[in-house]
Amino acid sequence: MAQIKADPNKVSWEESEFPILCETCLGDNPYLRMTKQSQAKECKVCTRPFTVFRWCPGVGMRFKKTEVCQTCSKVKNVCQTCLLDLEFGLPVQVRDTALGLEDNAPRSDVNKEFFAQNMDAHFQNSEDGLGSGGFGKAESAGREMLKKLQRTEPYYKRNRQHICSFFVKGNCTRGAECPYRHEMPQEGELKHQNIKDRYYGTNDPVARKILSGPRAGGAGQQFSPPKDKTITSLFVTGITEAITEPDLKGFFYVFGEIKSIVVVHKSKCAFVNFTTRAGAELAFEKAGGGVNIQGVPLRVSWAKSRPVGARTEQRGEAAPSPAAVMDALQAGPPPPPGSSSGISYPSQDPTYQGSTSKHR
Repeated sequence: MAQIKADPNKVSWEESEFPILCETCLGDNPYLRMTKQSQAKECKVCTRPFTVFRWCPGVGMRFKKTEVCQTCSKVKNVCQTCLLDLEFGLPVQVRDTALGLEDNAPRSDVNKEFFAQNMDAHFQNSEDGLGSGGFGKAESAGREMLKKLQRTEPYYKRNRQHICSFFVKGNCTRGAECPYRHEMPQEGELKHQNIKDRYYGTNDPVARKILSGPRAGGAGQQFSPPKDKTITSLFVTGITEAITEPDLKGFFYVFGEIKSIVVVHKSKCAFVNFTTRAGAELAFEKAGGGVNIQGVPLRVSWAKSRPVGARTEQRGEAAPSPAAVMDALQAGPPPPPGSSSGISYPSQDPTYQGSTSKHR
């Protein structure tokens, strides 16, 4: 990627030779033709002109093109077209939630321009983006979660043609010759997707669906109030040695009466226990998106309920009665597997007490 520096007004314009794409968007055709047009459109994130590539990923697929510039792509380590993570093929919100990454990208136009120029200078000195720099320090548990969620092979079905709008209205006269799909669109929140929300990893309906699915283990449920009304605790991660119990109490006490605060610096986490459920819900409503205490960014989620009772009761099994336990102890241990219940020799009886008979 090169920058145009002849004209002062075009210093930050991008000139690239090949796009940054994921395997799914690139398609399964090894002999791919692309059209390249320099500064054809503005990036949908930073609004700077960039080189647009256009291609057809396969037979019967729709033509695709790059949507964001390579600088924005490297900052988030995402594909220029689908804006999914290049390493795991998942939305940014899913990746950041699993790895505990913070979004520090600015939103205003002036700050975005300044931020993009700084990132250009950084990538010119070092080609390493978020993929090689940020993931190496991530926790192994987060990486294991992403490996469970990611696809094992490219999902080329995502490159299909769009749904025919005339077919939806009942006015399509092309029949089988229509290049678009003759299907009825599915209603739901997945219809309302925004490219900036997907890039920044906020309010992404696809990410919410993945996080609330069974393969994520209900990771997305930590962002909604639990159904168990007895849970009045919040789980805070990202705790450092600079964060103490008074610091957390000074921030959370305005939401309600606090019963106790437990800080575990070794695990870099803390538990804030409220007296009432209303106080915990108010605190999560205000701080659920993340807070900054003493200059340290922290993530806040709902704590899980502590299991009560024996393990057999947790599994839904009925606990044996005391009388049944005593009868089993008096009967002695069962015979070894594969042997009969009869005892042929005294040495085979585990209750035999040496030379003293057990029948007295």
